[in-house]
Amino acid sequence: MKRARRSDDWGFPRWRPYGSGQEAQQVRLCDRHGCANPGNCPAPKSPNSPERWYFCETHAAEYNRGWDYFEGLSAEDAAARAAEEERGARSYAKAQHYAWGGPGDGSRSSDEMLALEVLDLESDADFETIKKAWRALAKETHPDVKPGDAEAAKRFAAGQAAFDVLKQAEERKSWKPA
Repeated sequence: MKRARRSDDWGFPRWRPYGSGQEAQQVRLCDRHGCANPGNCPAPKSPNSPERWYFCETHAAEYNRGWDYFEGLSAEDAAARAAEEERGARSYAKAQHYAWGGPGDGSRSSDEMLALEVLDLESDADFETIKKAWRALAKETHPDVKPGDAEAAKRFAAGQAAFDVLKQAEERKSWKPA
């Protein structure tokens, strides 16, 4: 008489790696005709409809490029829906007064805002303005220009640190994944 093999999976902690089960995985294919890629990006079939298309990333991007939220609505209905959604978002616009979103318009961190203060710049300064302000400060306070002046050296070091913070933030903004 042959004995049945005992399972290695005795609950938690698992004795075998996750995902090593024998069950077949359900894969939904892209709803685009002729596409055999997995369809893992849901897209609505029409506004306010629970029905969804499921596209691969390529076809989802193509679908979204031509998507018109107000398609099929009359001009009056489209205007009413836009007004209704704007009314719902009005409370967020009121909250901007209290700066709940963070410093400035929310696009800069508190470190970046402090760095802009060191360079005497506004919160909406672009990177070219930042470079010009840093160069002007460096020409004014560089230790080679003012040897022996501890205050100028301190201001130069603070300006250099501020420029480094803003430069790294600019590089993060312009970085695009491969």
